[in-house]
Amino acid sequence: MWQDTLKKMNNQTNMIDNENVYDENHIKQGSVIAFDFGERRIGIAHGEHLLGQAKPLTTIDNESNTVRFNLITDIVNEWNPRLFIVGLPLNLAGEETEISKLCVKFARRLNGRFNIPVIFIDERFTSAEASELLKEQGVHGMAQKSVIDQVAASTILQSYFDGL
Repeated sequence: MWQDTLKKMNNQTNMIDNENVYDENHIKQGSVIAFDFGERRIGIAHGEHLLGQAKPLTTIDNESNTVRFNLITDIVNEWNPRLFIVGLPLNLAGEETEISKLCVKFARRLNGRFNIPVIFIDERFTSAEASELLKEQGVHGMAQKSVIDQVAASTILQSYFDGL
């Protein structure tokens, strides 16, 4: 079933919008929250369409969906985003992975809970890119663990802005 969802999204716009609320003009006037989904941690970044710049925001380091969505609700209430970006974990050949199933489920929950459209961005190599960015800033090894996911989310969001 999730493969059908991805196939449908790939043939359209890589978007989940169950209530058909996506309005390009409305969305491009507001903020965006991006997620680097993981089974253990979720990196979160924020950006504004008008500026086109992504900034790391936080990392949720908890496996409980209740805790995760409570924290995400706080972020949504604070930033009032008009769009969510979710990094879709594909393998090197561009095919779905086991974590893709969980990621799509997470994105569907985001859309269902907040009625905000979700766009998927290919996240291949974002963790490696995030690690390199952190190294350039003098953050190495285990010191990266607490921030690498939010920097990866920022990289995912910046690739969305750069593609506009």
